[in-house]
Amino acid sequence: GLCRGGSDIFASVRENSPKGQFISNISIGTDPGARPVRLCLTGRNADWFYLEGRSIRLNSSASRVLDREVHGSVLKAELTCYEHDVMQIQNRILVEILNVNDNKPVFLQESIQPLSISEADTWFFRIDVPNSGEVVLNKPLDFESRTCLQLVLWAEEWNTVERFNVSAVLTINVQDGDDQYPHFLPCMLVSQSFPVCMNPVYTANIDKVLEFSPGPIKAQDGDRGINCPLTYSILSDEGGRFVIDNRTGELQVDDPLKYSVATVLVRVLGENMFPPVFNRTTFKGFIIQNSSPASIVSTYGNQVLQVQALDPDFSDGLNQNIRYFLLPPSGLYQVTQEGVLIGRTDQLQAFDRHVLQQVVARDEESGEEASALVDVEVLQRGQA
Repeated sequence: GLCRGGSDIFASVRENSPKGQFISNISIGTDPGARPVRLCLTGRNADWFYLEGRSIRLNSSASRVLDREVHGSVLKAELTCYEHDVMQIQNRILVEILNVNDNKPVFLQESIQPLSISEADTWFFRIDVPNSGEVVLNKPLDFESRTCLQLVLWAEEWNTVERFNVSAVLTINVQDGDDQYPHFLPCMLVSQSFPVCMNPVYTANIDKVLEFSPGPIKAQDGDRGINCPLTYSILSDEGGRFVIDNRTGELQVDDPLKYSVATVLVRVLGENMFPPVFNRTTFKGFIIQNSSPASIVSTYGNQVLQVQALDPDFSDGLNQNIRYFLLPPSGLYQVTQEGVLIGRTDQLQAFDRHVLQQVVARDEESGEEASALVDVEVLQRGQA
């Protein structure tokens, strides 16, 4: 017969190939257009091919592009040969779609969803194996300093010419873990670089209702996200003179090993009849401008200027509980607890004059205060 000589066709074509791309020649013995022979393309993917003379070509278009990621790796069809409209032979057509690097990588959405991780068992992040994509923790987290992190993930093709890449943002929500001890308020930091609270010493004087300084006795859970309820108790009390409401806090309810201790100092005062007084309303002082970071303010006769308040409740007038401070605080001057003024001479200008509005003397036991002015004149070097 005229259809003899045909065979199954195995070929390949690159994805994105243009219309008319050659696929394979036809191997039947006669001319496909000769009567009474007729060739037909049938099967699942027959619409991707058309016949042109003795060849099979790709039937693509601008709106229909062959894509391996969409259409799979193999196109299947059949080439059927008829003589006088009677089927004589049918050959398979199997065309492999060759992959072309035409798509950027993408992150799977389920792999970059926001995560919530407890600070108690977490570390900052690293890629464990560069080509595995596994993000692991590498450094401790702290809910108290940072509650949310965002990672920028980057993936890039390594062994292709195009080196396509993609990025994504992964959000990590840090959950509070029970890793902090309670602390009494107000929190007095050891230093700005070492954010640990030093518990305050609460003081009150027994001459009226107990009013504590620097504030009422109160503690809070160090874990802000947990905020566990606290209970208070007195650890030691000479003579058993005091009680405390256990609802205002010290031992942590769910973990008795997490606790904080503060000292309460209650002073029994002697009879206080008189407030402290300064022996003058204005103190006159001098300081010489120089490059030294600090110098003591002097007075007439080159004597150290010491502001001092007397307390008539004491026979010699000296109350050891009096402390001195400036109101408002000055960036150029400070006063010691003994009333000596110190100036930052490297920031002063000769012939300047500074009037410190209030040097306050406070009786730390009674809370009574006195105030005076300090008039400081800045001298140039060598000036008497």
